[in-house]
Amino acid sequence: MKKLVLPMLILSLLTGCGDSPVELSAVSVPAANFSEPETVPQTSEAETTEAASEAPTEAEETVSPKVAKKLKEMNLQEKICQMFVAVPEAVPGYNSMLYVDDWFNTCYEEYPIGGFIYFDANISYDQQLRDLLGRSQETAMDRGIGVFQSVDEEGGSITRVQKMLWTDPVYDMSHYGKLNDVDKAYEAGRTIGGYLADYGFNVDFAPVADVNINPSNELGNRIFSSDPIVVSDMSAAVVKGLKSQDICTTLKHFPGLGAGDGNTHYDSVHIDRTYEQLTIEEFPAFKGGIEAGTDFVMVGHQVTSASGDDLPGDLSPVVVTDWLRGEMGFDGIIISDSHSMGAITNVYTSDEAAIMAVKAGVDVILMPYDLRTAVDGLKAAVNTGKIPLERINESVTRILEKKEELGLI
Repeated sequence: MKKLVLPMLILSLLTGCGDSPVELSAVSVPAANFSEPETVPQTSEAETTEAASEAPTEAEETVSPKVAKKLKEMNLQEKICQMFVAVPEAVPGYNSMLYVDDWFNTCYEEYPIGGFIYFDANISYDQQLRDLLGRSQETAMDRGIGVFQSVDEEGGSITRVQKMLWTDPVYDMSHYGKLNDVDKAYEAGRTIGGYLADYGFNVDFAPVADVNINPSNELGNRIFSSDPIVVSDMSAAVVKGLKSQDICTTLKHFPGLGAGDGNTHYDSVHIDRTYEQLTIEEFPAFKGGIEAGTDFVMVGHQVTSASGDDLPGDLSPVVVTDWLRGEMGFDGIIISDSHSMGAITNVYTSDEAAIMAVKAGVDVILMPYDLRTAVDGLKAAVNTGKIPLERINESVTRILEKKEELGLI
């Protein structure tokens, strides 16, 4: 990897970090394209700094002194970057990445994003993974704010760390749903959380809280049950098990993928559900994990007819703000599903999707197809008044509050 540093450094002097078109081609790492963003009105650094230091909102005045101080110190670029979690390759523009080098550190200064998600291609052997997570966390902490170190580690067929490093396995979640035993589900979460924490992870994108309504849905054995009460109880137990090991949890994929018959990885999925059906089946399934204290809820890309807006869930104000914040009462961090998936990339550019997600009420955007375009587009939307700075501060405050709990600020 170090052989890449000199030529890429020369390129950076001409274009900046990550501008050259590069697609991630390594196994299990979603594609990313670092193309130039559309031309947008720019503001001076002075204007950006002035905007970033406006009077605090009522919500900001209720946070801890450390969070309030950190928020006040941050400029707009830093705030917006906190709202993104991406593969580590997205920062320097590498095809694959197994360790941190000087070029990564240089590029992170320009795009200090809030977290990283790791896949099979980022894992080679035990000490390599420890070093990758440790050094990337160190890079972030040197700037004053640590990162969410995240992974999809559900158990069963969806694992990254267990599959690559042969840690203690657990079954697919359907196994625990059939047992309907909260103690065994708790132990599954505790087992996963134990080895994740040991390697330096602090966020798991699990458990799945969808209900198995349509047997043709894309999730299969990743779902606990067709009974929303069983799903609620089992997902709550896994949440508690993961959290017992200081791993942040993520319920997914609100408002529910279980009634669908397509695959959002490849294309749009429309699910015909009335609001009454959602309140009887999908919403109760998420209730247990929310009450158990899940840190994140991931909103999926499925278009649910009851929303009435024909938008992917994570781009819909009805789904995110009215249903998840309002009806469900969730006050933690709302994260989108991956914006590298076909349901998003086939319809929206990276900046369009990011702007729509934030307008809908999403706090963190996962894996934009083009990180630079997404960040720059969101920044331009604030500078041109399309998104109020208060909206950005609201999400960044939630992120910083969680990071304070984790000792990352």
